Amino acid sequence: MAFAVSAAVVFAACGGDDEDDADDADESVADEAADDEPAADEPAADEPAADEPAADEPAAGDDIVIPVWIAFEDYRLDWTNDVAAAFNEQVDGYTVEITGFASYNDAFEAAIQAINTGEPPGVVHFFEAATQEARDAISNDGEPVFADLEEIIAGRTEVAGVPVVLDDVVASAATYYQLDGSYTSMPWNTSSAIMFLNRTLLDAAGVEGTPTTWQELEAACAAFMASDAATDSCVTWPNHSWFVEQDMALQGALLANNDNGRSDRADEVFIDSDAMVDYVTWWKGMADQGYYTYTGTQRDWGGTYDLFAAQNVPFLLYSSSDTTALTDEGVNGGFDVEAAFLPRNAEATGGGALIGGATNWVINGLDETTQDGAIAWVNFVSNPENAASWHQTTGYIPITEGAISALEAEGWYEANPNQRIASEQLAASPDTPATTGALIGNFVAIRDVITEAIESVLVNGDDPAERLASAQEDAQMLLDEYNLLFGDG
Repeated sequence: MAFAVSAAVVFAACGGDDEDDADDADESVADEAADDEPAADEPAADEPAADEPAADEPAAGDDIVIPVWIAFEDYRLDWTNDVAAAFNEQVDGYTVEITGFASYNDAFEAAIQAINTGEPPGVVHFFEAATQEARDAISNDGEPVFADLEEIIAGRTEVAGVPVVLDDVVASAATYYQLDGSYTSMPWNTSSAIMFLNRTLLDAAGVEGTPTTWQELEAACAAFMASDAATDSCVTWPNHSWFVEQDMALQGALLANNDNGRSDRADEVFIDSDAMVDYVTWWKGMADQGYYTYTGTQRDWGGTYDLFAAQNVPFLLYSSSDTTALTDEGVNGGFDVEAAFLPRNAEATGGGALIGGATNWVINGLDETTQDGAIAWVNFVSNPENAASWHQTTGYIPITEGAISALEAEGWYEANPNQRIASEQLAASPDTPATTGALIGNFVAIRDVITEAIESVLVNGDDPAERLASAQEDAQMLLDEYNLLFGDG
């Protein structure tokens, strides 16, 4: 099947969400908000083609260039460039060159164009919600766009002198990305949805404790809004399907059949499930009571962040990827910021948190030496030392157990308690199909259907059950269309 067909499914309906993502789900301000911006410049035409035969590789003494394309253009791009400089110094024979793009889709689309013109990058950074699409993507020659990472590592414990860290990846990311018993890509930026509190505002209102359930959050908001310290509202979070996905997992509910697409390809979605209706009904109730503020913009990571940073709300449900930035907002603004687990439905048990974020995929069809350089890079950027530094810089969780151990040993978490919350929340989640996360074709487009339905409920007052029933039909149609092209039947 030509990639032209694949692209029609993967991108035509992708819309403008991440996390990442949330995140992003899976899915931060810079991580989620820029998908509609133009892509950055592509590599120059004189860069070496990564899929040239081994006989045409650079002569001895000349480094093989590994183009790495990532979906960051902010301080995270700067951090990655610094790590690439370290890699280039430490790993003989290779030069990693980083190119940043405004979004995951921009990076992926540019990679497809480069593959089809014979000048592919070595590594592409892509978000978790599009994992099924990435697995299914094929180029014009009918070959998979991405290699199976574990297959090309082939049991090696180091590649080009760089240790392979797959066995050290934290369980929450390992279970999400380890498909059919094998890693198809290398986990990198991984987050979860957590809650941030302005403890200074809450103390002024006499509101004690930390809500752990929807019901407790609602009660805390009632008390806060009745106090002399009340602001215009109490809580906000972006209208993004990633938060819906998080709450479905916290209720132990599936988004799709076949164990969320884990035991077999998903061919049915559950957008109108009881758990989904309960969540959206609670969300609408919070808005109707004046406790929840909707900015009026879908996927508004920046607007919700700003409401909390300006102390207009004491609670923010958000991506842990901005834990560092949000904590610093409190330091700079003179208020105490605390991080906590995402509140869950007190009437539902057995669930847990999901990851968001993205992984690094190695392009298929590279010559063996270039491929080894790409493998070395994706392991290097996620090794314990770099994983710890990445976490400290951003708030994404440390992706390896070695990084967590190192941070604990140096007293990082004792001095920075907010930074441990996302890792603890994920580690506390049971290993079930609901918490592992859904693999769904056209997932990004389905996310848009959910987000639009919620906006109709919040803005137009639509009945949650009726609106979600309509969304179910639209989402199912998107999945059916995708599976007609990529399904096994």
